[in-house]
Amino acid sequence: MRNILKLFAAIAVLAIAFPGAALAADDGHGTEIEAQDWSFAPPFGHFDRAQLQRGYKVYQFVCANCHGMKLLSYRNLGEPGGPQFSEAAVEALASQAQITDGPDDTGKMFQRPGKPSDRFRSPYPNDQASRAANGGALPPDLSVMAKAREGGPDYLYALMTGYGEVPEEMKMTKGMHYNAAFPGHQIAMPNPLSEGVVEYTDGTEPTVKNYAKDVTAFMMWAAEPKLEERYKVGARIMIFLIVFAVIMYLSKNAVWSRVHKKDHAAKTET
Repeated sequence: MRNILKLFAAIAVLAIAFPGAALAADDGHGTEIEAQDWSFAPPFGHFDRAQLQRGYKVYQFVCANCHGMKLLSYRNLGEPGGPQFSEAAVEALASQAQITDGPDDTGKMFQRPGKPSDRFRSPYPNDQASRAANGGALPPDLSVMAKAREGGPDYLYALMTGYGEVPEEMKMTKGMHYNAAFPGHQIAMPNPLSEGVVEYTDGTEPTVKNYAKDVTAFMMWAAEPKLEERYKVGARIMIFLIVFAVIMYLSKNAVWSRVHKKDHAAKTET
């Protein structure tokens, strides 16, 4: 029983300590990715609603020009656990997108304003058009990007803030851009962020670091929309297991104490 208690204690310590541990992800070229302080870090984290709303704005005005989020619908923006835009705001945001629909009575496709039930609009009709517009490179879908890359949100933040001057000793391939966080340090995507490119209305400073952090948080929510709910369930399970272990330990002591007393009494009589 003592071993079981030690196991539970070790699990709890790891769960609490792991999020804050320094992440030194080396891609083989000396790249180190620093761990960031995220509000949604386990085991008791949560999403910052204002940050998610700012992150959507950055995605909408910057990322959505090349990247889609085909697994998300506009109505998800108003659901609990996410940005939680109001119903009117969700309808307004959806209506800003022009969605291809049809065919109509004449057999032709047509454009219409988006509805909350629509999936996020893709910037390109197909992969071929996407490659043609991006020099042969295919911008990946961002729906689950925060879970698809080693390092998760820390890597995404490092990637978006990793653009800089090319080191003198490095030879760049034509059409590529230097990025300190990207494996090999050469990436086809040009620097998408610059100071003041998106206007914030809540007083947050419009800097590259804030843009990167906000849109990374938004992508994390997109990849894990039920994250807060999972954390709550996990916390309840851990509490139950700890209480159960304590009860079992006390029960074990109570049972064996009576056995020991009987054995002691029997030995005394003999």
